Amino acid sequence: MATNVSKKKPLTVNLRSKACNATKSRQKPNLQKKKINGKTVLISAREAKKSA
Repeated sequence: MATNVSKKKPLTVNLRSKACNATKSRQKPNLQKKKINGKTVLISAREAKKSA
């Protein structure tokens, strides 16, 4: 099982309609599985791009 290294959390916002109704929305971080020193870890795509 991959361990989560990244400290990123889901972004939560309210989507607003023209009538000002609020609907909850979540954007999950883009976590990728990468092998680092023989261990599988979950890191964000931005962190994976920097390390490559």
